[in-house]
Amino acid sequence: MEAGTVKPNVERSTHGDRARHALRHAKGALRRRVIELVGFLVVVYVVLKLIPALKQALHALEHASWEWVVALLAIEVLSETGFVFTWSRVVDPDDVLARGERGRRMDQHVAWMQLGGGLLLPGGTWGGAGAGGLILHRFGMPTKAIAERQFNLGFLNTGIDALALVVVGLGLATGILAGEDNLLLTLLPAAVAGAGIVAAILLAPRAGAAAKRLEGKHRKTAVTLATLAAAVEDTKRLFRRGAWTPLVGAVAYLGFETLVLWCAFRAVHANPVPGFPIVVMAYIIGALGGSIPLPASAGTIGGVAGMLIVYGVAHNTALAAVLLHQAIGLLVPVIGGGIAYMILRRRFGPLRHAIDASGASGASEPSDASGASGASGASVPQTGSRGK
Repeated sequence: MEAGTVKPNVERSTHGDRARHALRHAKGALRRRVIELVGFLVVVYVVLKLIPALKQALHALEHASWEWVVALLAIEVLSETGFVFTWSRVVDPDDVLARGERGRRMDQHVAWMQLGGGLLLPGGTWGGAGAGGLILHRFGMPTKAIAERQFNLGFLNTGIDALALVVVGLGLATGILAGEDNLLLTLLPAAVAGAGIVAAILLAPRAGAAAKRLEGKHRKTAVTLATLAAAVEDTKRLFRRGAWTPLVGAVAYLGFETLVLWCAFRAVHANPVPGFPIVVMAYIIGALGGSIPLPASAGTIGGVAGMLIVYGVAHNTALAAVLLHQAIGLLVPVIGGGIAYMILRRRFGPLRHAIDASGASGASEPSDASGASGASGASVPQTGSRGK
């Protein structure tokens, strides 16, 4: 009788220890994210205050409509919820995180902690290992699975961005959508995005074969090609199997995010307010600036604001709207991640009961359901808010 009860108790204890390890790491990540948010606000205020040409942008922010700011917060929650919805179905489709009596909605809580912990360190969506990968690893998911699934999630979100560029760009170029008739700003981005989608679909099968040939001499290149090929195939399977739910979440993530930026113009009393198609084009193209390793999200801010100006939006108005959008995009994940942390902290108890990370944690490597070790040399691409 005692032998039959020892194993379940040990398993529950192990799951609880891993959860506390993850929460300990998430706590530090959330704290750093809060410091980043405060630093962002201070830097923005000082820059706008000291540069005379930007005083109009500062005035617009200081007199922003609080009613619209509240609306922006609500819309941003919908956007991040779309990401969480997709994340849970791509990164943890088998409910690995909910095993061991951890409770329901574990995947959603972890996704919010990823967002709140600040996945996107300098380097953009694909830059280095992020807090999210470490949190998942602490919860017992193998590193290789984390790398592959996070890459798939990032690839899916990137694919939705590209499709949006094609649809909106063609709509503007043909006059179906009003706002811009310069083909260099409409048809060209659509053509580039469309070519990227076609290339990814056509080259994916060959990438898998090339990865096998390069595996011996160029292992890192082979891993990258194999992961890309797998991501394309996994995305194609979503369509073939009718599993549209991750796509719905990815579309909501982008759609509501661009809606936040568009409504930010109304919050800062812009006149005129740029058309929504223009905002979509400028946001997707400009967010590529987040790949530049600059402090205080300067790459994203400069990229999006710069593209809005290229599309004809006034300098100070564009900057004020982008800064407000960026602040909202930092604040909501921090709050959501903090709430998720508190829920899990209450569920698993005080963190002081966790095994010391320098002790037993090194001897107990998280494993998957089959008991395989989670160690792997694969890199973990980051996912989360674009450029935030």
